[in-house]
Amino acid sequence: VKALAPIVQDQGAALLLAGHAGLVARSGADGAHLSGMADFTTALELLKPERIAGAGSLASRHDAMVAAEAGADYLMFGDAGTTQREVVTIAEQIIWCSELFELPCAAFAANAEEIELFVKAGADFIALDYIWSDARGIAAAISDAGQRARLPETVT
Repeated sequence: VKALAPIVQDQGAALLLAGHAGLVARSGADGAHLSGMADFTTALELLKPERIAGAGSLASRHDAMVAAEAGADYLMFGDAGTTQREVVTIAEQIIWCSELFELPCAAFAANAEEIELFVKAGADFIALDYIWSDARGIAAAISDAGQRARLPETVT
């Protein structure tokens, strides 16, 4: 992480560790993505106010509100275990979140097909974990994701 952090940060991106809030400061990472309210609540003391504390794998809208009020830097909906049927629910949560909060709302895309739905719902960020196993390679997967994230411009 110490070697990777400057490379990521020099590109204008933040390096977040999935969990491992205790490693963030000593590794040079910018923060942590925390799954579930228990992990999020426990890590707040270690991360805030200097580091990013992202809240994900939230079980309910109530958990999302509690995390936001506690100081989450973003809320993420969906995770690696999300089923196709739950994708619509995630989009609904994104719409709800973006209407209610000013903090960024993120979505976890299990595949490229979900990106456009999440962008239309108002996601500020989309996690693209699937790119690491894309048969076309990481660069092609990222390029494709970028194309899918661009909504057609409205003609006036």
